[in-house]
Amino acid sequence: MEAHAVPGEGADVQVWILGSSGGTSAEAAGRNGLRFAANYHVSPVSVLEAAEGYRAAFKPSAELDRPYLTVSADVVVAEDDETARELATGYAPWVRSIRTAEGAIPFPSPDEARRLPWTDADRDLVADRVDTQFTGSARTVADHLERLQEATGADELLITTITHEHADRVRSYELLAEEWARR
Repeated sequence: MEAHAVPGEGADVQVWILGSSGGTSAEAAGRNGLRFAANYHVSPVSVLEAAEGYRAAFKPSAELDRPYLTVSADVVVAEDDETARELATGYAPWVRSIRTAEGAIPFPSPDEARRLPWTDADRDLVADRVDTQFTGSARTVADHLERLQEATGADELLITTITHEHADRVRSYELLAEEWARR
């Protein structure tokens, strides 16, 4: 018996370019008429530049006749703002671990995160990511996401929720989906 397995074979595969600035990635996506995903959650200060660079370079293709932009954001939603902030406590040390030579640590629980050593240099290293993570009630986060969508003109938003407990991630998505459906 012979097996033939080719990932994506026969599927309607869409080509996307992922980027975090208005530079080469955005321009390449635009010039080639491809979909572009801008990383607000990785490079929040350059998401507008990326969106504008992509649109400015866009040329229609067999795939797309107009630009198609996705913008990503990190969010944590809970029943109220205080609970969401508690669930997001591990975010800063987790981002720090990614940005340093130690490598990504398992996402810490709030108690574990509070026990980790923390310096002003650590705070500065992750401030851009922490300051732009949307945390709060579903209404609070949806308001932030609407402003992000309006500012970038995104066709869709890609949401990532990172918490220590899987059930908290699932609940975050459920609460946000319920709120978004009401808008």
